[in-house]
Amino acid sequence: MLEDIVISKVRVKLLCLFYSNPTELYHVRDLVRRTNEEINAVRRELQNLEKAGILKKEPRGNRLYYWINPSYPLYQELLQIVSKEEGLGSQIIKNRNRLGKVNYCVFSGKFVRRMEREEDEVDILVVGSVVMVELASLIKAEEEKRGKEINYTAMTNEEFEFRKKRRDPFLLGILGNSKVMIIGDEEELIK
Repeated sequence: MLEDIVISKVRVKLLCLFYSNPTELYHVRDLVRRTNEEINAVRRELQNLEKAGILKKEPRGNRLYYWINPSYPLYQELLQIVSKEEGLGSQIIKNRNRLGKVNYCVFSGKFVRRMEREEDEVDILVVGSVVMVELASLIKAEEEKRGKEINYTAMTNEEFEFRKKRRDPFLLGILGNSKVMIIGDEEELIK
């Protein structure tokens, strides 16, 4: 958990908010409402995060806006951590036993960054003996939150290995693009 390694609970809330929505800009009052924390604590942590290079800021009118700095050296790592700690990633991890025997769960980089995908691109790949009703339920809840359809696919271990050996273009497209591992080891996934 991010709370185990970051001391400030306000900083954890801010990091989770920013990295859950990496394309969004937020002003201070909006952040105070969303985190339900004191304005001075939020301002202090925003200054710390901006000084560290994690966030950027810009005044617009009478408001100061903050957003994620994608060139921060640990951007990808923080994105991965928050993907496992918030939203659908967190729900998949919490409900792993109800989902069956999941060996791998992979989110596409575009899905995590909330970018538009091509029609044929997959947002989520799940490999293992999956209880589809449970997976569909979790995904449906996330679709309602995001207000858009999530394109996902589930494969058995045998189907995954067969497609990988055959160098199936569909599977190679998923494995070859930017991804975030929610469950499983990336080295094992692609070897």
